[in-house]
Amino acid sequence: MIGEVRVLLFHATGDVEGITNAYHQVSKAMAGVPGLLGNELLRSAHDPEGFVVVSRWSDMDAFLAWEQGPDHKRQTAPLRPYRDTRMSRPFGVYHVTAAY
Repeated sequence: MIGEVRVLLFHATGDVEGITNAYHQVSKAMAGVPGLLGNELLRSAHDPEGFVVVSRWSDMDAFLAWEQGPDHKRQTAPLRPYRDTRMSRPFGVYHVTAAY
């Protein structure tokens, strides 16, 4: 796992069905993207409007190649309206530095 990257995208909405449908649409569009190992939609146990999409990437190069490529914005467009605008930066990119 060392070398893998996690990307967290924070969302806020009361529209559970809408964000769930958008998540599935984006996930299907991204199936087969080189280096993408999987993703999850998480709902906060403390904030009923808080959601996070966590994606797992083989390494930073794979993530950056996709992020800077021509398909990134089109593939992720369905989730964009749900971004958490309460945050100054509604995303984070993290290197896996240890794992069990």
